[in-house]
Amino acid sequence: MLAAALLPGAAAAGCGGRATTHHKPGTSHEQASGSAGTLLDARDGAGHRFREVPAAGAPQVGISVRPDSEDGWNVQLAVQNFRFTPGSAGGAAIPGSGHAHLELDGRKVARLYGPWFHLPAAQVPEGAHTLTVRLYADDHTVWAVGGKAVEAGTALSAPAGGAHGSHGRGGAASPQPPQPPQAQPTTPAPAADRTVTITVKDGKVAPAPGRTELKRGQSVALRVTSDRADTLHVHGYDRELALPAGQEATLVLTADRTGLFEVETHGTRLVLTQLLVR
Repeated sequence: MLAAALLPGAAAAGCGGRATTHHKPGTSHEQASGSAGTLLDARDGAGHRFREVPAAGAPQVGISVRPDSEDGWNVQLAVQNFRFTPGSAGGAAIPGSGHAHLELDGRKVARLYGPWFHLPAAQVPEGAHTLTVRLYADDHTVWAVGGKAVEAGTALSAPAGGAHGSHGRGGAASPQPPQPPQAQPTTPAPAADRTVTITVKDGKVAPAPGRTELKRGQSVALRVTSDRADTLHVHGYDRELALPAGQEATLVLTADRTGLFEVETHGTRLVLTQLLVR
């Protein structure tokens, strides 16, 4: 049911880069970025330009998927010549660093800042699908080699009623296939200490964006309904959630670090609220 693939693609290993969330107002990602590689006219489905680099020392990515014993699937990425840099998202393109996008049948499911991701069964309709992971630079350009994106794909089959236990199979396609540990049953998560309900319609946020105050260690549930497909992003915590058009989606997180953190939509770049953790 699941087959994994490994494709080459982009950038020699490097280090450094400015730690910033967004580029300066009035400039594009490309203008704010460094000179790594060569920008191509080719773009991904969301309009991000390809950044071509030599094949020698270029990043590579592999993907393996295993059914979770509770719900959905556990996805693991195996990368080479590449490191995840969540603290520099939105900054310059630094060779060998950045993040990844996970897509289901060409539709973005999440932005990944690490090798592990849990894919809920509710996000995968019954039937056969293609799961794709693609590597991006910090400035959101696509790492590419030979005019092709650095990505890997695998087939995924979702049975009726979702994937649980033995419903589905996972595999890896990299020189050293990752070995995800057997998922262990978990107890239901406790109710959140705070719940924030937000609606996005016609480019407007209701209620108007404000601050949600929390004590360190408290949990918050962000319940968001958007009239268009988008992605919820919690800055500082690097948590994301796919927002299906017209459907409520909920993200629960524990405020384990203090500071002021913006919650926004990635596609429309609307600020939904600010989490003030003391």
